[in-house]
Amino acid sequence: MNARETVRTWLRPPSPVRTDPELDPAARRGIRIEITIVLLVTFGLSGLSGILSLAESLATPVALSDQTVALNPSRAAIDWIDLARQLLGVAKLLAWAALGLYLLWRSGIGPRAAGLTPKPRFGRDIAPGFGLAAVIGLPGLLFYLVAQALSINLTVQASALDDHWWRVPILVLSAIANSGAEEVLVVAYLITRLRTLGWSENKSLLASSLLRGSYHLYQGFGGGVGNVIMGLVFGRYWQRTGKLWPLIIAHALIDMVAFIGYALLRDHVSWLP
Repeated sequence: MNARETVRTWLRPPSPVRTDPELDPAARRGIRIEITIVLLVTFGLSGLSGILSLAESLATPVALSDQTVALNPSRAAIDWIDLARQLLGVAKLLAWAALGLYLLWRSGIGPRAAGLTPKPRFGRDIAPGFGLAAVIGLPGLLFYLVAQALSINLTVQASALDDHWWRVPILVLSAIANSGAEEVLVVAYLITRLRTLGWSENKSLLASSLLRGSYHLYQGFGGGVGNVIMGLVFGRYWQRTGKLWPLIIAHALIDMVAFIGYALLRDHVSWLP
């Protein structure tokens, strides 16, 4: 395959060959209902909330860049209750990921077929994960700074947790849980189910990417657009390689650097909000 054909297959990949029988109308309706319910209890609802948050920010008579949104905030004034609620948040995200994997398994698509081998391998999964983290993370930081300077993005505090002994472990767990939930549900689950309904690769990729962007709109237009771009890259990588571990690893690394780096540096450098 020459370079031109390679680029073409990445831009317009063929849909996977289907071996399952054609769905009858009742089965198609059932899948649509399933997707709707899953999204309404997970990232679809988060997307609607993100749209409302952005609308509220725009209605506020203050520039977006002068408004602040905090990630990973404290959830209680009492130390151990705060820790317990943080762990519940992690558990919820992991449960969302488990829900996506379970529904795929019920439809005959096990974790391995969705791109999750029992153990990630260095050359196959870990190294590409670090590569994707660099490809997305560094330009993403620059994109955020430009968007914030143009006042189309809120000022994002990547961690608002107080300096507890458990702050760093919780931020690591939150990064892992976020990455697992998003990549399993928004990429593997959603694109797979849309394929089953006969959607093209590009159409399902666009739907997945727009969903990812929607639930980041609470950060502003920059957060939304930046995550749509991330979704296009991650989704296409999964469509072409069938590997999900690199996406989870890359996403977790990006979040860990943002969460922990901010928490450790915010009191020592003047340019962090």
